[in-house]
Amino acid sequence: MADKTDDKMDLEFVLNELGEVKQYQLFVFVYLAVTIIVSAIYNCQYVFAAGPIDYRCRVPMCESTPEKFETTGWGKFALPAPGPLGADCFRYRVIGKTCEPASFANTTEACYSWVYRNHETIVAEFNMACEDWRRTLVGTMHGAGVFAAMPATAFVSDILGRKHALVGTSIAPAIFGVLRGYCNNYILYLVYEFLEALVGAGTYATAFILALEIVGLKMRVFVGNSLSIVYSFGQMLAAACAWIWPYWRTYTLIIFYPSFLFVFYYLFVDESMRWLLSKGKSQEAVNIIIKIARMNKVQLSPKALRMLEDAVKSDHVHKPGPAVEVTIAQRLEKPPESLCSQVIHSKTILYRVCVCSFWWISVTMIYYGLSINSVSLAGNKYLNFVFMSIAEVPGFMLSYLTLDRFGRKSSIMVAYFMCGLALLAQMVVTNTKSIIALALGAKTMISMIYCSIYIYTIELFPTQARHRLMGICSMTGRIGSMLAPQTPLLMRWSKALPYIVFGIMAGVAGMLMLLTPETLNLRLPDTVQQAENLSAEHTSKKTDIAKDADTLP
Repeated sequence: MADKTDDKMDLEFVLNELGEVKQYQLFVFVYLAVTIIVSAIYNCQYVFAAGPIDYRCRVPMCESTPEKFETTGWGKFALPAPGPLGADCFRYRVIGKTCEPASFANTTEACYSWVYRNHETIVAEFNMACEDWRRTLVGTMHGAGVFAAMPATAFVSDILGRKHALVGTSIAPAIFGVLRGYCNNYILYLVYEFLEALVGAGTYATAFILALEIVGLKMRVFVGNSLSIVYSFGQMLAAACAWIWPYWRTYTLIIFYPSFLFVFYYLFVDESMRWLLSKGKSQEAVNIIIKIARMNKVQLSPKALRMLEDAVKSDHVHKPGPAVEVTIAQRLEKPPESLCSQVIHSKTILYRVCVCSFWWISVTMIYYGLSINSVSLAGNKYLNFVFMSIAEVPGFMLSYLTLDRFGRKSSIMVAYFMCGLALLAQMVVTNTKSIIALALGAKTMISMIYCSIYIYTIELFPTQARHRLMGICSMTGRIGSMLAPQTPLLMRWSKALPYIVFGIMAGVAGMLMLLTPETLNLRLPDTVQQAENLSAEHTSKKTDIAKDADTLP
């Protein structure tokens, strides 16, 4: 690249000089990791707080004092065999007053009172026996809150800055989470679940964007995958906390109270340099760059210093005043097209938004669906959830190993197809261990896709509207996370039915990867025009690489 300077800062060049992963970047990753861990806990807490528990019909004349869930002896003649319409919701019709076989007819009747195995979740607290839709509705309300949160957080992030979006979404969930922990009403519980997700669901996306905007091109995939592994660790921690404090009120209060401490983040979190430059705040961006250079003990080159000086001068020159009267007059004759207008009139960008939205619907539905259904698999529900979370780590590692080697499109497409095959195989597999193995394999693949889609989506859109456009895709994708909590209801017809639905969606999403450009080794686009030209830039990049290869001895 020619050694030239102008009034536009080459941020990629400056970032490379500052060092890819040094003291400052590690400091940022640590405090972002804390927010991501907490966000992961909040995003899956309802799986345990509103988890299923065993229950059966109460038979007054046969109950002991205190009541026990087990029905040793009398259960075989008072309660029908377990099943979709068995001992949990129906009992044999009572015709006598004693707990003897002769007191029960062969016909069944609906229960009106139940005995629960334990009172650890809201199922017993709010008496939800035989009304699974009320329990699964909690997860759907959480998904609805996330759906509404994405555009709101993206607006704050792109207009007010990444810092305000990050700190705000880290603190606010504590308010409604704590209120929910003291709640004694089911409807109010749903409201708090929605509001907690509404104000806090954007934390992960904001942290992800902030992290990728402070590193150069070479470290983008590594950083993205590292943050995804951190998220997986947060899910494991959520299961561990639920195992230690199984009662839902205790669990809820313990995980939400610490979030009030995020108010101290305002003291040391820096704004994204890339965002500041896109908003014409070059002086603030330069101040952060100088801070990074000092912390990393880096001596910037003369070229980099000239870029910083020119950026600051340009910032002052473009301030309103007599020196720019001609420019303002010219602008009055033909006002510049607004960013919103540029996006709306760009068929390429709108097309990508539609395709990305379906990717996000499929990935969130499969990802959360597998996690939610894991607590219904045979064995310890906490360990099952932990294993599902652990299965994500190989997926993130695969993302790191493949995205920069084989490209974004082919890597994600293959992962979608492998995930779909593992899910559809559940139609013919009956062995419990094989079912769990296939579910874990599918979770590994969908985890790779989830992390990769975050990186790929960020690379497809311009800095000027990156969070808002990604927010639209992510918001639409929350349709999948709203539907995922309802998929356990499909198991009443067939244990494999949820996985069949997931598999079909994975196949369709994989085919859609053919419709977007490759972004391997390309810089993040800053403008709409740069984003539109990604296909041409990738082709040019491939041509240059081929020419360089031909010139090698």
